[in-house]
Amino acid sequence: MGRRVAERGTEQEPDEDGAQPCVTGAALGDARRRIPRTDAVLKDPRLVAAVGRLGPGTVKTAVRQAQEQARHGTVPPEAVADTAVALLPRTAGGLRPVINATGVLLHTNLGRAPLSAAARLAVLDAAGPTDVELDLVTGVRARRGRSVLQALRERVPSADAAHVVNNGAAALVLAATALATGREIVVSRGELVEIGDGFRLPDLLVSTGARLREVGTTNRTRVEDYAAAIGPETAFVLKVHTSNFRITGFTRAASVRDLAGLGVPVVADIGSGLLAPHPLLPEEPDAAGQLRSGAALVTASGDKLLGGPQCGLILGDAGLVGALARHPLARALRVDKLTLAALHATLTGPETPTARALNADPRTLTRRAERLACQLRGPGLDVHAVPSAATVGGGGAPGVTLPSAALSLPEAWASALRTGPVPVVGRIESGRCLLDLRAVPEEDDALLAEAVRTAARARR
Repeated sequence: MGRRVAERGTEQEPDEDGAQPCVTGAALGDARRRIPRTDAVLKDPRLVAAVGRLGPGTVKTAVRQAQEQARHGTVPPEAVADTAVALLPRTAGGLRPVINATGVLLHTNLGRAPLSAAARLAVLDAAGPTDVELDLVTGVRARRGRSVLQALRERVPSADAAHVVNNGAAALVLAATALATGREIVVSRGELVEIGDGFRLPDLLVSTGARLREVGTTNRTRVEDYAAAIGPETAFVLKVHTSNFRITGFTRAASVRDLAGLGVPVVADIGSGLLAPHPLLPEEPDAAGQLRSGAALVTASGDKLLGGPQCGLILGDAGLVGALARHPLARALRVDKLTLAALHATLTGPETPTARALNADPRTLTRRAERLACQLRGPGLDVHAVPSAATVGGGGAPGVTLPSAALSLPEAWASALRTGPVPVVGRIESGRCLLDLRAVPEEDDALLAEAVRTAARARR
């Protein structure tokens, strides 16, 4: 009796986090009793270092998750610290990096264009104090984003001036607010698009205090329709590229060149951010071409085909761009120094990941898929290399498909791939999970292969 009391006395109460402390007495045959206390796990040097990088709350959460796994028997009690380290995020940012194997180059749900290595370094450099609004030579205040605006004009020589706001929709809203509040915008009915997440272009424009003068029909609008609608109240004619859908068949549309001779400014919203023509996208309008055709202003997104950070680009006539830049709303829509740094590096630096994906050689993609399939194929791994078709995405180049190659896996693996240590997002097609390689940098092939192996182990 005394011995049993003595043994029971060696037991300790669970700590404040509910983890059962280690038992120093007789073996009780229950592995859960060997789960280490939270304070003991937090003394691991790797976790001590992580507190300085991620904060105590994040590290403690990882320890609790590891303890919970040990309680359910998915990891041994001795591996709690190792599991906690593996569960730690790379940064305290709250967003998890993923491998985009969807075959959509500019996937809106995945943040659209991935930044180049040059842009990432530029963001890191700009995170501290910078000369964003200071002339270091004179010591006086300087124009914000001056180097970016110069880089934009160099990339689009047909633009007299440039301005940058926080996204593509903001660029168009600023133009409507500064130029058309209380006045009319003439626009084709076939171009009053919904731009995503339930937001509709006419609602955005009307919110600025402008009035819409709709002309033509959904499928056919002639230059004469615009001409008949223009009057003293017309602020500008809006030409919107229908970048996320196509109307085919009995159609007609007026070009920017057609509209430029009507006596009022033409604002061309090209959406995709293509600055110059691209041979794979012959129907995608570019900023330089629209300005040469007579557009007074061009608005576009920076995080699409340009391959940069989220921002809105405004290019064109110096007087109009200046009016937009001086409008009070411009202050509310301005971009921060990190965006300016990333955009400058995108404009002046090496080829972006988006450009590499767009220009990828289909034969190289096929060889990569076959090599990966050969490496992965084995017992319990149902994986094959198959042809695939990628798309631009991000509201650009509707109807254009890009030949690609993919790894084909069982559909049931999709969830394990998304929730693994390195999340991989593919697409489901014909009952299979396809991992398309066109948007996956070749240097990530080893990570992709390991993610597939991890998913396979999780499925067993």
